[in-house]
Amino acid sequence: MIMRRSFLLAALLSVALAIPSLAHAGVVAQISLSNQRMQVYVNGRPTYTWKVSTARSGYRTPTGTYKPTALSRYHRSSIYDGSPMPYSIFFYKGYAIHGSYETKYLGRPASHGCVRLHPSNAAALYSLVQKYGPGNTTIKITR
Repeated sequence: MIMRRSFLLAALLSVALAIPSLAHAGVVAQISLSNQRMQVYVNGRPTYTWKVSTARSGYRTPTGTYKPTALSRYHRSSIYDGSPMPYSIFFYKGYAIHGSYETKYLGRPASHGCVRLHPSNAAALYSLVQKYGPGNTTIKITR
């Protein structure tokens, strides 16, 4: 009986770990470069699906799994003529998820590599990261 319970517990744990959103307490932002969409999970529950813009031809958005490294509510680009980057969540070198006022391009590649969101969606994600903390936030970017 004890062995059967141990086996059942091990099986349930392996299933939970195989589904990242269920194994993570906090915020998971999953970005699909091919679909130009972000899915946000809060405490394992799908909460939002948003259009994004990632790197256009000639640029790249890095793939992988990251933690936020810095948050900046009113950031301006130091590379691209002070372009506004509201609700910036930096995750790798100079790359960030941030709001963009170029909303007509959301849903297709258009950036220099950052992940752009509608400003209101960027504000919602920023608020979640502040609430749960960068240590409880995971950013996953896939092809």
